[in-house]
Amino acid sequence: MWTLSLRGGARVAVVASEWCDAFGVVTRGRVQLELRDGEPGPVLGRDAGFWLRGTGVRALRNPGRRTARVRIVTREARTVTCRSPNGGGTT
Repeated sequence: MWTLSLRGGARVAVVASEWCDAFGVVTRGRVQLELRDGEPGPVLGRDAGFWLRGTGVRALRNPGRRTARVRIVTREARTVTCRSPNGGGTT
């Protein structure tokens, strides 16, 4: 488990091979999910939980001014490589 801190207006890319089994919980502030097609996704507030695998999320963004925090839980270390369900490459 680790904590991601996003300053106001900050954005962090979601690299599928690093985040494949990640479950996040917003513990402070708000976090907006940026979808793979570049469209803005839902804005999640405190205590909201979300999976990243198979969701089409390409980034997490802090739409507010204050620092937002997300607790990230994974089964393995952050260097886990995920295989796509169809058996080819990473997701």
